[in-house]
Amino acid sequence: MSQHPSAVQSGRDAAAIERFAADVRYYLSLTPRQLPSEYFYDALGSALFDAICRLPWYGVTRAESRLIATHGADVFARLGDISTVVELGPGNGDKLRLLLEAEDARRRRLTVHLVDVSRSALDRAADTIGELDNVQLITHCATYDAGLRDASAQASGRTLVAFLGSNIGNFDPPGAAAFLHNIRTSLVSGDALLLGTDLVKPMEALVRAYDDPLGVTAAFNRNLLVRINRELDGNFDLDRFAHRAVWNAQQSRIEMHLVARAEQDVRIPRADIEFHIARDEAIWTESSYKYTPDTVTGLLHSCGFRTAAQWIDRQDAFALTLVEVA
Repeated sequence: MSQHPSAVQSGRDAAAIERFAADVRYYLSLTPRQLPSEYFYDALGSALFDAICRLPWYGVTRAESRLIATHGADVFARLGDISTVVELGPGNGDKLRLLLEAEDARRRRLTVHLVDVSRSALDRAADTIGELDNVQLITHCATYDAGLRDASAQASGRTLVAFLGSNIGNFDPPGAAAFLHNIRTSLVSGDALLLGTDLVKPMEALVRAYDDPLGVTAAFNRNLLVRINRELDGNFDLDRFAHRAVWNAQQSRIEMHLVARAEQDVRIPRADIEFHIARDEAIWTESSYKYTPDTVTGLLHSCGFRTAAQWIDRQDAFALTLVEVA
């Protein structure tokens, strides 16, 4: 007997909460305390990130969209008979739609797989992409690795994986290499990867992009505590935490932290953790690594890809790199 769809969804939700609780318990027990950035993207966090992408100080989305609008047709022209597209972390789906609306793409029948751990983000992206007539859409509410495995198992013909928005920057260098290697092992000869990467730029511009004058990024950061309070019965006092973004030049990364303005005894019952946080103690919530064009191609080559093309947006220092399985 098959389960009712609502029962299946309820089971998935329970498993997601258990995973969230386990990660919160583990990462908040580290020194320094941390929280995984993947949990930013509940419904409110996804909406706040959409707002960040529209801020004048955050040029990533505009730069990548300009590159896709200019070179999207060239992506498909270079790859020939691509029939499957997989996007990891599609956000609201706008950039993938821009790519799929390129002249050469519109003439094809494409199967498009969207992979994201955020159901709300996945639903919004599906609404955006589902309006295209030439697309068969499949969604995977899963981690990138699991979703890509599922999509690859269903793929027929050549596949293009898109990993946009400089999401690769959220991995440290060993993690980025391992992640790209996992993508490579899911693909076969003739398949390709389209990777968006934010590039190194002046420190003032980098910090302003992650600590905007309107405080939207600060709200996005603190919403992680809101989510813990709501889903895991935490007692974080939001007024006691400030947002901080710093540029670590040696590691080539922006770091985001939540810094305690005052001490607090923190209890998170559903994560089975209690701790005392001191004034000025920080919880590290995100790292965003920045690249140069050469470090992007070097990393991809080391993971078993060869460069097909690389396009650079000089205005906001962003790279869009197309590679094929070597």
